[in-house]
Amino acid sequence: MRRLWTPAWIARHVAMVVLVVSFLGLGWWQISRATAGNSLSWGYAVEWPIFAGFVVYVWWREVKLARRREVEADAPPADPVVEPAPEVTTGSRPVVRRPVRVSRVAASGDAVEDTDLAAYNRYLSWLNANPGARPGDYPG
Repeated sequence: MRRLWTPAWIARHVAMVVLVVSFLGLGWWQISRATAGNSLSWGYAVEWPIFAGFVVYVWWREVKLARRREVEADAPPADPVVEPAPEVTTGSRPVVRRPVRVSRVAASGDAVEDTDLAAYNRYLSWLNANPGARPGDYPG
């Protein structure tokens, strides 16, 4: 609970209260405009309290996440247990595993050169050798 009273969290709490009060005030203002005859304001009168509810939801979720992190940080580290790989069934979530490092082996034998690639590489080297040249100046 101590971590929720740091300067950053106090700023978040204050921002949440200011936003909720402002959004509810704007909702009340739209209700007063709607009752005065502005029919478009009925939609805004519903929107502003929804925005306030969203701010409360995000704040609550962040507090819950911070408290969970605090509990996990205070808990003693568990002994690592090697579990067998679960069987993947249809409709289950994919398992994220460590990437496998694959070594590259040089191609053996005579490699067939791509003529288009070789021509493009010659063009690029010519452009590099002639920095002020335009593509239309290429002699090839």
